[in-house]
Amino acid sequence: MGLRAGLTFPCGNARHFIVCNAFAILPPMLKEAKGILTPEELALVRKRSDLLGLWSIVSCWGIIFAAMALFAFWPNPVTFLLGVVVVGGRQLGLAVIMHDAAHGILCRTKWLNDFIGGWPAGNALGVSLDGYRPYHLTHHRHTQQDEDPDLVLSAPFPITRGSLRRKIIRDLTGQTFWKQRKAQFLNALGKSEMPITERVEWFRTRLGGFMLMNVILLAGLSLIGQWHLFFVLWLLPMATFNMLITRIRNIAEHAMVPDNDDVFRNARTTLTDPVTALLIAPYGVNYHVEHHLFMWVPWYNLRKLHKMLLTKGYGARMEIQPNYLEVLKIATSKPEAIAV
Repeated sequence: MGLRAGLTFPCGNARHFIVCNAFAILPPMLKEAKGILTPEELALVRKRSDLLGLWSIVSCWGIIFAAMALFAFWPNPVTFLLGVVVVGGRQLGLAVIMHDAAHGILCRTKWLNDFIGGWPAGNALGVSLDGYRPYHLTHHRHTQQDEDPDLVLSAPFPITRGSLRRKIIRDLTGQTFWKQRKAQFLNALGKSEMPITERVEWFRTRLGGFMLMNVILLAGLSLIGQWHLFFVLWLLPMATFNMLITRIRNIAEHAMVPDNDDVFRNARTTLTDPVTALLIAPYGVNYHVEHHLFMWVPWYNLRKLHKMLLTKGYGARMEIQPNYLEVLKIATSKPEAIAV
């Protein structure tokens, strides 16, 4: 995931953007969201909570460790596969938690918000909170426009079913992970002409936190005699199932949306059932129209916001799909080439 440098903010810098008038950094098409909710409704859905922010990260890691424990106590193919799926899904959950922290909305207390987003969430996955922030806010300012750094994720669609099948195989066999992490590692090494002290600092700021968090995890599992779980039920899910559901999430959020210039239709909300929410759509990540309309609403209030919008009659205008299978059908609507 590339980051665009040099983005400036009317409030000084990305770290303090949340205390400013959010509308100042939004394009005109998003400003119409200002009149959708009453001030009382806005206050309700914008409310941030340190307790819920803490619960987010504790529950996420709790589920990860529970899946590891289940396999450790009853090692068999079923608990192994369940562990890969559950841990891979919670790794996406860590990314969602980091995302909310990047918006400054995970917790009410700023240092707690940034600590959770930066260390047990972002650094565990190798994502810098401070680097992700300006990149992601550029995406919000220019959603589905030429300047959107995430446009590369949605522009290639539709694709054929065969193309998606090949991508899924690459995801589940670790090829996608290897390609992305190799590029990330080579970038972190810096340019050969850089002084050694500068290269060390360059590496530290890009992968130091990731290395430290994973060393801590490996050491902790080793202390209880379960070092192998780091490889079997942390790195393996990250390299396989997490790659697949991250791809599905990317497709669902913006690929093949009906109108790139309509704030209600240039993102997509995908409805889920409890099992889907647990395994592939954690922490309200499926409510993407709502998030783009009101990017200062934390994940734990997005369902409430969704219901408000439906009650107010905006459902027909919003791009909403009933499930991820329907989204994939839309995304793979390109016909296969016919051999002649």
